[in-house]
Amino acid sequence: MKLIVAGATGFVGTELIRQALSHPGVTSVLALARRPTRVPQKTAPGADPSKLKSVVCDNFEDYPESVKKELSGADACVWLIAVTPSKVLTMPWEQVRTICYDYTVNGLETIAQLPRSSADRPLRFIYTSGAKTERDPSKKPWVVGGYSLMRGEAESFVLNYAKESKGAVEAAVARPGLIDAPGKMSMPMNVLATIGRSIIGLPKVDVSEVAATLIDQAINGIEKDTLLNDDLIRIGQKALTEQQKRQ
Repeated sequence: MKLIVAGATGFVGTELIRQALSHPGVTSVLALARRPTRVPQKTAPGADPSKLKSVVCDNFEDYPESVKKELSGADACVWLIAVTPSKVLTMPWEQVRTICYDYTVNGLETIAQLPRSSADRPLRFIYTSGAKTERDPSKKPWVVGGYSLMRGEAESFVLNYAKESKGAVEAAVARPGLIDAPGKMSMPMNVLATIGRSIIGLPKVDVSEVAATLIDQAINGIEKDTLLNDDLIRIGQKALTEQQKRQ
């Protein structure tokens, strides 16, 4: 399977690529980002760095033909490009919406129109959102409500696009909570994160579980259109166990 990882240089993207390079179901990883993507450190046993192809794109609102050519033939795409909630207040809202919504819309529309390795199989598009995202405007959350609704709007677009594609696209939305990894946060940050989770009810998931789930769904098929935090843990742990057996 030829897999596009959009937002490849980020925290989740790096772990996803690390796992994908050793997964027998992935033949090629197209790492889409604004800057070159390098082979992650501490790759797993059996990893094949030659699977990685860095695809640099300077404009996610207007894909150059050279980039489209590189992305052609992909069987699935994991979309990770977004502004995290912690950075929302540091950027103009128009820029936040452009990155989170406009890039997603244009990315899906562009990739869905490209030739695939097999015309008989749908493109699997997995959009990574967040646990507190809300699609219903009448249920606007009290914390970063505008951001949550905007991400929900992007979710709805992705799922509706797939429904209207007449089988050409299969889509899912992944809704992780606080994504953590061993050693990512200092002790004071862990304390603050724990307090924050208790106040707004934000669940926690390990980055390895998120990445393993995204790969699993891209390769084996989408279990359901919205994967909640508990789903990411469940599917991810099973996939990681299978990875360990292969090593």
